[in-house]
Amino acid sequence: MIRMEIQTIALDPISNTPIMILREKGGERTLPIWIGLLEATAIATQIEKIEFSRPMTHDLLKNILDNLGIKVPRVEVCDLKDNTYYALITLDLDGREMQIDARPSDAIALALRTGAEIYVHEEVLLKSRQAEGQKAEAQSKEGDKWSEVLESLDPEIFSKYKM
Repeated sequence: MIRMEIQTIALDPISNTPIMILREKGGERTLPIWIGLLEATAIATQIEKIEFSRPMTHDLLKNILDNLGIKVPRVEVCDLKDNTYYALITLDLDGREMQIDARPSDAIALALRTGAEIYVHEEVLLKSRQAEGQKAEAQSKEGDKWSEVLESLDPEIFSKYKM
């Protein structure tokens, strides 16, 4: 597992969807994960130390865990399947650890509130790079198809239309 930290929350200019970018602690590798607006807000408000008069969902969960004496030592982004990331929240109850399935955005929002360490499995980084490569290749092929279509057109057909 690779120890990570949040580098930033950004907005994808194409889809207007928030992206949480994790960066290898003390390293160069990054992992972008597209997340929902509410989850991005939960993460950003914690990063910016914005406090609300009433607990938000992740704050409520932290309060429940604290009152039950349950610690959160780490969260892990553990898999990538069909463009969906999976995470685990590790809970420690009196030395007994259990893992709970979660969305990465929720796991990290909770990690920020509890001080839990954030990890990404090496395999997830590899799968992410492969997915990015496949996406770039598909976009390149799509661009090549359009180039072929445009090159095969007779310029005379455009003279029929007034600009």
